[in-house]
Amino acid sequence: MSGAGGTATARSDTAAGDIPVDTPRLPAREAAESELSRPMYHENDPNFLQRALNQFWDWVAGVFDAAAGAAPGGPAGLAVLVVVVIGLAAALWWRLGTPKRSSRSADALFDSDGPRSAAQHRTAAEAHAAALRWTEAVQERMRAIVRSLEERALLDPRAGRTADEAAAEAGRTLPEHATRLRTAARSFDDVTYGGRTANRSAYLSLRTLDLELDEAKPLLPGTSRGATG
Repeated sequence: MSGAGGTATARSDTAAGDIPVDTPRLPAREAAESELSRPMYHENDPNFLQRALNQFWDWVAGVFDAAAGAAPGGPAGLAVLVVVVIGLAAALWWRLGTPKRSSRSADALFDSDGPRSAAQHRTAAEAHAAALRWTEAVQERMRAIVRSLEERALLDPRAGRTADEAAAEAGRTLPEHATRLRTAARSFDDVTYGGRTANRSAYLSLRTLDLELDEAKPLLPGTSRGATG
């Protein structure tokens, strides 16, 4: 009797205080999320940049994995395809050579509407000046200067030559005018590429230089500067 009674008492006690209480699922999840949101659990988490880099490299790895899966032979087949593509590119480069720049550089002196004589450029310059279009007048006068030097064989005709290049080359043949040639080239560049507006003074300066150069005697190779007078 006493044994049976003790057993019954124990079961009663267990039923009364030892049976765990089941917590509903939603409150349990919220409690876990609240606990895990504490700063102590995130001290070593990667920052935003690290997370972005990790996502990027995961994406790259996914792309390569997809390519390897689609390529015949898996990763080894993908490596062969890459080698073949590189070989074809090298063969095309060797066959076609280095891509050449356009015959007319972006800052070339002359337009691409066909060659014109120095006289034609001068006529155009005077027409622009008469209409007070000083920027266009300066441009045409500089072209007249360079074309005149080419017609006199003081400059070799060359497509794509810039105003600065023409001034530097002409300055070696006409050293007395080298400084003014560089100034003229700078004026041309300023109004053509620098967004500046020319004025009457700038045009008259180039016009005077053009007329003086037309009469200037070149410095021949082997001739000293003092012997050109």
